[in-house]
Amino acid sequence: MQQERLLKVLVIGDLGVGKTSIIKRYVHQVFSQHYRATIGVDFALKVLQWDQHTVVRLQLWDIAGQERYGNMTRVYYREAVGALVVFDMTRLSTFQAVLKWKGDLDSKVALSNGRPVPAVLLANKCDQRRLGLCPKLPKLEAFSQEYGFVGWFETSAKDNTNIDDAISCLMKSVMAVEEERAANGGARAEADGGVLVLPRFDYNMKEKRLGGCSGCDSAKPKERD
Repeated sequence: MQQERLLKVLVIGDLGVGKTSIIKRYVHQVFSQHYRATIGVDFALKVLQWDQHTVVRLQLWDIAGQERYGNMTRVYYREAVGALVVFDMTRLSTFQAVLKWKGDLDSKVALSNGRPVPAVLLANKCDQRRLGLCPKLPKLEAFSQEYGFVGWFETSAKDNTNIDDAISCLMKSVMAVEEERAANGGARAEADGGVLVLPRFDYNMKEKRLGGCSGCDSAKPKERD
């Protein structure tokens, strides 16, 4: 008998960094130059056959870039178990906003043990580097470690670069949290809101050339037909 689990992951970052494009690429394998700006919040669902016993319904919440300045993010962030923090490699101001988004996230949602939810940093639009449009950035490996990200990736929704691997890295960290939770008495459904977190699963993935994910060195779950 298969179990189904719902996993809520936030996708946050400044306006125009490509959050919607990343989600559309991951969920539907499409890309467009003409997505309209997200207003408030939107979400998409990706169904994965995690293992032979577990179906994961991965819910990706697309938070509008201007929402960090509003009061609704606390509601949007509620029950999330992970986050992708996105910036645009061609716009330095969006990188400078990363820590504000990370701070907003950490102040409004946490794991049951009080620790921050796992977050992966995405340096999006890396396809623009070959056009000479990307300003010089700090070393992202050191930056991500210093500020508590579980990994980082250079991504391109346009070229489909590292999108799957970045999300797989995040999921691997969520699994580690669930291993710890199970060891301390078992996973449980969150009572408020009906969001279920994933059960125990030993999951790893390969580290990618344009990104880093601590301890990632195996295969990915399969998308369910």
